[in-house]
Amino acid sequence: MVLIDGDYCTKVEQKCKGGKSWYAKWNDKTICLEFEPPSKCVGQKIHKRFCVDKYEWPNKEGERPHVMNNFPQAQRLCADAGKRVCTEREWTMSCEGPDMKPYPYGYDRDPTICQGDQGGVEPAAEGKDKKGIAFYKFASKDKAVALPEIERLWQGKPSGSQPKCVSDYGVHDMPGNADELAASEETYAKYDNVTTGGPWRFGVRNQCRPKIYTHNEGFAYYYLSFRCCAEPDGKPTDPRAPRQVKRNDKWQGGQPPVRDPWKDPTKKG
Repeated sequence: MVLIDGDYCTKVEQKCKGGKSWYAKWNDKTICLEFEPPSKCVGQKIHKRFCVDKYEWPNKEGERPHVMNNFPQAQRLCADAGKRVCTEREWTMSCEGPDMKPYPYGYDRDPTICQGDQGGVEPAAEGKDKKGIAFYKFASKDKAVALPEIERLWQGKPSGSQPKCVSDYGVHDMPGNADELAASEETYAKYDNVTTGGPWRFGVRNQCRPKIYTHNEGFAYYYLSFRCCAEPDGKPTDPRAPRQVKRNDKWQGGQPPVRDPWKDPTKKG
């Protein structure tokens, strides 16, 4: 794990240079190609000290990030390792570094540094429900259907294989590649989790600070991963998310997780 010790800014001003952006209609997202340095803290500074995994789960260099775990499942995996899912502020701070950069590598968007802006490989439908809404093969309960589809959809990189996709704190692969779950902290958050970073897909966030607050705790996806954090200095780590702590929820052990989305559990070796 990497020790992070510094100040987190609750609100950062990052100005996009004129003419250096474009609008992704399908995501309702303005993509800034070049920001004006430096970033400016216009909010409150909060000192934080915590430990964060260098890579996405399972935190192993050279392995693909694991996908298809929802938030309770991610909590279970982190708790089993004596850790917890990182909070959104911890994740942001680990990504943008002490200078609050929009990208861990600087101020200019470069999808070749952190795997991003890839052409779409669209998920295939397995069928439709009674309302005519499609359900997808990657989420099939039949592993013979789901595993080949997750493999087909994969456009990411193994953890640690992008040598420049590292924050100033030494944390790897944060924006781009796989999207990540984090525990919500902001008062306007509706759910216990957010998604952060942005996946490899074309025209998405792929930045440190923007978050998505619209996915509930049961949301899992073929490009969605997570990473774990822990208390420093030998202190015990509470596996619960901040909103769960505030509600005084008892830790129930999460949900049985997807242990390895890349390996067929019916096959040996």
